[in-house]
Amino acid sequence: MFTGLVESVGDVLERKATSGGLRIRLAADLAPELAPGDSLAVNGVCLTVIVAQGRELQADVGPETVRVTTLGSVAPGTLVNLERPLRADGRFGGHFVQGHVDGVGYIEDLRTEFDAHWLTISFPSMLAPFIVHRGSIAVDGISLTVAGLGRDRFDVQIIPYTFGHTNLRRAQVRDRVNIECDMVGKYVVHAAGLAGLSGLPVRAGDVTH
Repeated sequence: MFTGLVESVGDVLERKATSGGLRIRLAADLAPELAPGDSLAVNGVCLTVIVAQGRELQADVGPETVRVTTLGSVAPGTLVNLERPLRADGRFGGHFVQGHVDGVGYIEDLRTEFDAHWLTISFPSMLAPFIVHRGSIAVDGISLTVAGLGRDRFDVQIIPYTFGHTNLRRAQVRDRVNIECDMVGKYVVHAAGLAGLSGLPVRAGDVTH
């Protein structure tokens, strides 16, 4: 379990194909604090550390993860957000993030307002029932709040600290991002379906741009 509060940003050094998936090698300040077998969220995807030596680490990405996340296309030089799992005695911030990506979206617009930044992100239609205005959402593993919601896109506002301490500082329009919807909402929609309901009503509004 993660919280969506990014601890560090890593730099992709190498992407190597394996049987069905790939192995990524990262330079990361967190590497000395990790050991083989540890879980680590990389751009919001829960991976297992295979190698940790000095300030470098390696993790395998399985074929299903390659298919449903952006990790299959990361290239050397890409910045990735890193977060270790929440400790049982740790202080909880952000929101419950599992590291299980629900879909891939695209940055459709990136703009500034005073010191803050706004992102408009499009999402697959299948995620619409799980995204709520003013609700929580994880974008590349970052815990954010849905500030505007349309039929196929949402707005999030990024404060200066988050912008400067995550991979968003290099974000560009049409970049692909991993999206994980709020876990509570997913269970509610699933329970409604099991009860024979047609699902929760989804009322599209307007994004702020």
